[in-house]
Amino acid sequence: MKTLLEFDAVLAECRSLFKAKTRDYGTSWRIFRLPSLTDQLYIKACRIRNIESSGIHKVEEGVRPELIGLINYSIMALIQLEMGVPAGASLDKPEIMPLHQALKHFDRHTAANRALLANKNHDYGEAWREMRPSSLTDMIMVKLMRIKQIEDNDGQALVSEGVEGGYRDIINYAVFALIRNDGHVVNL
Repeated sequence: MKTLLEFDAVLAECRSLFKAKTRDYGTSWRIFRLPSLTDQLYIKACRIRNIESSGIHKVEEGVRPELIGLINYSIMALIQLEMGVPAGASLDKPEIMPLHQALKHFDRHTAANRALLANKNHDYGEAWREMRPSSLTDMIMVKLMRIKQIEDNDGQALVSEGVEGGYRDIINYAVFALIRNDGHVVNL
């Protein structure tokens, strides 16, 4: 299926950047609490939305790096959700997780998201290919607002999928946006 091959190409690019940044910074992101990661995602989504609305970006990077950031930060959030923030994390412990272990977690979550994408894409018939890029951004924003509300409710959800499902959907919407536009701004 073409979409799965496109997903693989996007996630290979994301993994390459994740690996390079982990070599540069270690796994310093392991200090983040989930609400902080959610806020990082929110900042990136807001920037994408502002660029889409105005058609202007004053910082050298455009939309593509922000979409890749949404994917990588969402995977970091899934890892944190699963593992929790390390007890006693501090500046004295620069290597919180070895690179090979971080990549193993990255790959596992990528595989889970790939399976989710395949199932949902089958059911929805690739409707995302007909969507406006700005709608994908709005869907990401809605997922973030829902995650923030669940976090404000001490992580408890009565009937919704919870934060894990929200992070996974953000990954897939960002992948769709990258496939759909190759990260270029389209004003509608």
